[in-house]
Order: sequence, then structure tokens, then C-alpha cells
Amino acid sequence: MIQVYSDVIQFRGNHYDYGYMQGELLKDSPILPNRNKQWASRRKRHFVVNEEKAIELLTKFIPGIMDELQGLADALDWELDDALKEFGGYYVEYGRSGCSILTGSSFFIRNYDSRPDSYEGRYVLYQPTDSGYATIGPSMQITGRIDGMNEKGLTMGYNFINRIKSDDGFVCNMIGRMILETCANVDEAIQLLKEIPHRTSFSYALLDPSGKSVIVEASPRSVVAREANISTNHFEMLTEENRYRMDDSIRRQTLLKSHGDGDVYKAFQMLNNADKEVFSKKYGAWSGTLHTAAYVPKERKAWFAIGADRMPVILDFNRFLDGEKMNVKKIKGELDYHTPFINMELL
Repeated sequence: MIQVYSDVIQFRGNHYDYGYMQGELLKDSPILPNRNKQWASRRKRHFVVNEEKAIELLTKFIPGIMDELQGLADALDWELDDALKEFGGYYVEYGRSGCSILTGSSFFIRNYDSRPDSYEGRYVLYQPTDSGYATIGPSMQITGRIDGMNEKGLTMGYNFINRIKSDDGFVCNMIGRMILETCANVDEAIQLLKEIPHRTSFSYALLDPSGKSVIVEASPRSVVAREANISTNHFEMLTEENRYRMDDSIRRQTLLKSHGDGDVYKAFQMLNNADKEVFSKKYGAWSGTLHTAAYVPKERKAWFAIGADRMPVILDFNRFLDGEKMNVKKIKGELDYHTPFINMELL
């Protein structure tokens, strides 16, 4: 077992200042050195960016992000194009992952499954003062979001499907950030997902305070939406995009179908308790559960736990929206593995 943690980062202000603050934090963090080691052999091939196109699309779909990237670049003493390549979410690679999502009319529960040494250990609350909605959730590639909720109560999480036949477009974590920062409800999120270019194939699970629960199946070639409350790692409609092996995805889907629209804590246990067999310890295969997140849109509350069989840390997002500072600085947990998150010691 290894002890791990996510740093809780809170900020209110414009996007440039937010980016600058994050760059200052990254100077003293192992995240960038660890990431550079991981990407050293693949950087030229996987970080090719059409800068002009990326800037055009980012400016269109999430206006504040270019200011955030400029702030990151200035704090790190980088050129803007380097920040765009590293943090812009418009390039090739995304590692394999598992992931399971279960929603009810009043809750959204999600297991994020991947490898610990791909996880940056940052849980972020951000309230912009220039443009966009306030958001809460874990980050990926600094600017992106793995899952989360915004001030309107719109909640989002995604599931990896396939990276074969990828195309130019945004990766999942930047798409997640776009949804949360610019969409007020499920219908607006569906429309956004139909407008933006997708790099690879993912399902996006959406829930808002009305209780509307939708799974959007998105590939570089097609985007379709269906009302549903379970999402694992295969498409139900765009079946031609699925991977050849779907056995574990179907197994988890079957297990989740046994849970009705009931108590949020029981639903959380369904995904977080190891004996329920949805939580995975297959970390070496990029499919071990790193965190279990829950969101209660009507209450604007976020639950978060790292590792199996944990009591969640519960954050009241309304308090943050009202100007309070959360007292939690780190969310701690443990994993049945030997490698830490990349915000910890150098690998």
C-alpha cells in the first residue's frame, strides 16, 4: 500500500491571475519534472499542435483559457506556444483508462480508473471573475477536468472508449473543462459536445439539478445523446467505435444496473467498496480506481475519496461560492500499488 494525496487548490479571480498562480505552484512541484520524464521519448510525436487552429477554437469555446495559458507561461518563464502544447488540451495522447459512472435523479457517482503515475493529485475550486461559471473537481493536465460540477449544478464525467482512428480535436479533460465552465444545463452541454472537434472516442455523462441524466457518445466522426444513468467503457449506439474487448466494461455495467435510484451514500459505496467489485485494483493495466467522486447538484455538494473503502471528504460548494475558504488543504488516501501520484516524489 502507498499513501497518496490530492492538494486542494482554491482561487477567485480572472483567468490570467489564475494561470499565474498555478504556474507559481508548479515551480515547486514534482508534477512537471515527472511529466517530462514520462513524455521524453514521445514528445515530438504526441505534442504536435496546429497553434493557429487551437487558439481559434479555444477562444471560441472557452474564452478565458488563453489568458490562463498566458498566465501559466509567464509564471513558468515559458513561451505561450509551449504552454499551449502542454496545457491546451488540443493534441494527441490520452492513456488508456477504465472508469464507471452511476447517476440517480439527485446524485452523480464516478470512479476514475487509470494508473497512479498518470494522476497529478490536484483538486480545484475556481470562481472566475472575468468569464465563465465557477467549478469544482479534480484536474488533469493542469487546465482540464476529470469530472466536476459547476455553480449551476451541472455535473460531468467521462469514460474512455477508444483511441483508434483519432483525429484533430480536443482531448477529454479540456472538453470537461469547457462543459463545466460554459454550460448551464445538460441541453447546453449536449449542444457544445456536438459543436466541438473530438480527438478520440469518449462517453460524457451529464446530470443537472432537474434530474435529467444523459450519456453523450462522442467520436471524431459522430456525436449522439441518449438518456441513461450508467456509463462504463463502451458505446451503446456508436458500436462501430468500440474496442474489441469489452468484457470488463459490460461486467461493471451489469453490476451497476443492480443499484436503483436510491440513497447517495449507498450508491457511493457501490462504487467505492472493494467487495462490490466495481472498484478496480488493476493499476498496472491503466484501469485501477484512483478516486471515487460524488456530486449532489441540488445541494451543490461534492464528495471525494482516494482509494477503496473510504469515507468521503464532503465539500460544500455553496460555501465557496459565498466567499468562504475551504479548510481542507489535502485529501489523503492509499492505494494498493507501489507508485505515487506525480505531485509527490520524483519517479
